Amino acid sequence: MTWIFLVLATFLASAVEAVEALTIVLALGVTRGWPSVRLGTAAAGGALALLVAVLGPGLRMIPIDALRLVVGAFLLVFGMQWLRKAILRAAGYKALHDEDAAYRRQVHEAMAAGQAPRTGVDWYSFTVSFKGVFLEGVEVVFIVLTFGSAHGSLPLAIGGAAAAVALVSAAGFLVHRPLSRVPENAMKFAVGLMLTTFGIFWAGEGLGIDWPGSDGAILAILAYLTLYSLTQVRWLGARRVRRLVTAGNAGGASQ
Repeated sequence: MTWIFLVLATFLASAVEAVEALTIVLALGVTRGWPSVRLGTAAAGGALALLVAVLGPGLRMIPIDALRLVVGAFLLVFGMQWLRKAILRAAGYKALHDEDAAYRRQVHEAMAAGQAPRTGVDWYSFTVSFKGVFLEGVEVVFIVLTFGSAHGSLPLAIGGAAAAVALVSAAGFLVHRPLSRVPENAMKFAVGLMLTTFGIFWAGEGLGIDWPGSDGAILAILAYLTLYSLTQVRWLGARRVRRLVTAGNAGGASQ
């Protein structure tokens, strides 16, 4: 059961980051041409592969209990950040991420950077595509490495991430537009829940906790976090509506 959640978590996390990286790549390719964008994307992919090759073996040298404690703490911090933002977006306190708006902004910046050179490398396209893909990819690398190393299934974690990147890339280049209809916040919500769940589970194991039901405890932790998070969304959403109604009433009374 654990490996199913592992693959799903790395797949969803990688898909979210791949959608955001795809928006940057598409905007640059359509506006300034593809050769330098492909070069920057390939360079970023090579740098990320090197990062995995360097960090992966080092993590396997750490004793498993210490590794799970460190990984659990990392995933808790990381997952709670994803979950907090997803809850605030679902409750209306933060704006949903708009890939169409991000695409238009990137196109405007690319056009403002001047004419792309007819020959040679377009360093603007290379640099921006490299930075966009690399920065989005680093987050995926750390999720993949921590999940894979703590569970002893690095190939499975890499496979989940690779499948997500391949699927998003194929879909994006097939439709040749940003994937704005992807339910990104729902995916971030799910990833936040899974990262936090595994963070609690593995940190507990690292501290010597013998979870009731062994891996079955993962489902109980996930169910509790899901119920708590949905309750927070409903409570925060209702509070936001009350504030808006109060502000509207106060505004109407002052006129």
